[in-house]
Amino acid sequence: MIKKICSYNVNGIRAAINKGFINWLKEENPDVVLIQETKAHQEQVETGLFEEVGYKHFWFSAVKKGYSSLAILCKEEPDSVQKGIGIEKYDVEGRTMRVDFGDVTIVNSYFPSGTTGTVRQDYKMEYLEDFKKYIDKLKQERPKIIACGDYNICHKPIDINHPERHKKTSGFLPEEREWVDQFIESGFTDSFREYNTKSEEYSWWSYRAGARAKNLGWRIDYHMISDALKPQLKNATILQDVHHSDHCPVVVEIDF
Repeated sequence: MIKKICSYNVNGIRAAINKGFINWLKEENPDVVLIQETKAHQEQVETGLFEEVGYKHFWFSAVKKGYSSLAILCKEEPDSVQKGIGIEKYDVEGRTMRVDFGDVTIVNSYFPSGTTGTVRQDYKMEYLEDFKKYIDKLKQERPKIIACGDYNICHKPIDINHPERHKKTSGFLPEEREWVDQFIESGFTDSFREYNTKSEEYSWWSYRAGARAKNLGWRIDYHMISDALKPQLKNATILQDVHHSDHCPVVVEIDF
């Protein structure tokens, strides 16, 4: 059975709902939706709207209200749901959660942004190191992994507009891009690039200066597929025409 899995940074779930997110969800009909940056606690959201269109929902919110936070919507009940990676400085920000379906594990993560200064860039680099350790350990027990989410990193020049302008910008720093190299070398595939090698294929655009209309974007949202799961990979796309956020959804299809 082919299952469609979406990853989507909604930049505020309540705002996205007001912009038609539920209608899109009903029409697109993914099996699993990994949501980043809900900016809400579960009790602040009209969750019955998800249930009405056939989704179970699971939440992992930051301690600070209106900040970061994750949710996962599923057509089927997962075998297990786990929140956090056991490191408090990340878990209090609602950065990572996972669901298991049979022998497949889906990890949803909202990677930190380093754009606000040195302290947060250092925090981001620490998260990258600890996230990889978490995945490496998890892979020993659960080798079939989809590591989804907003990585807040463009991997290669093809993934960002005017790369020459962004060499010193968080999200395209050499050390961040090298981390993606290492993560892939550890046994993962960037699913989208298996099916599309074109430039100007982005998943995020600044709200400034009409960036989206000009397609001055960044590809920072990924489905990384572990080597053990790669034979079951069937397709991967970016839904650039979906407008509820400064991001758009990215989709992967897996034969379960």
